[in-house]
Amino acid sequence: QLVESGGGLVQAGGSLRLSCAASGRTFNGYFNTYTMGWFRRAPGKEREFVAAISGRGGNIRYADSVKGRFTVSRDNTKNVMFLQMNSLNAEDTAVYYCAAGGRFSDRQIEYDYWGQGTQVTVSG
Repeated sequence: QLVESGGGLVQAGGSLRLSCAASGRTFNGYFNTYTMGWFRRAPGKEREFVAAISGRGGNIRYADSVKGRFTVSRDNTKNVMFLQMNSLNAEDTAVYYCAAGGRFSDRQIEYDYWGQGTQVTVSG
């Protein structure tokens, strides 16, 4: 099970930190074998890639639209992934999803497990 948290309403230029907690038989003891990704779906748009981090954190990739503003990280001792989002703007308004997969990729099809999403709304 993947559960996102940390979403909310923030003013343009502000910051938010999202968390994704993994639990259950699939992840307990195996979390560090999964690539973890963040995706988002903005109103009226298709879901898109945001960031990915490999199992042990050695590989990281960002969408061009968030490079330099967002930072993905993970704590394998706690089965948690984070997304630090700075300098937020209205275009970042979306439902943010975390996902887990066996291959390091920015393609949604490579991810087998998905959370329910958390809403991020940037005003102003």
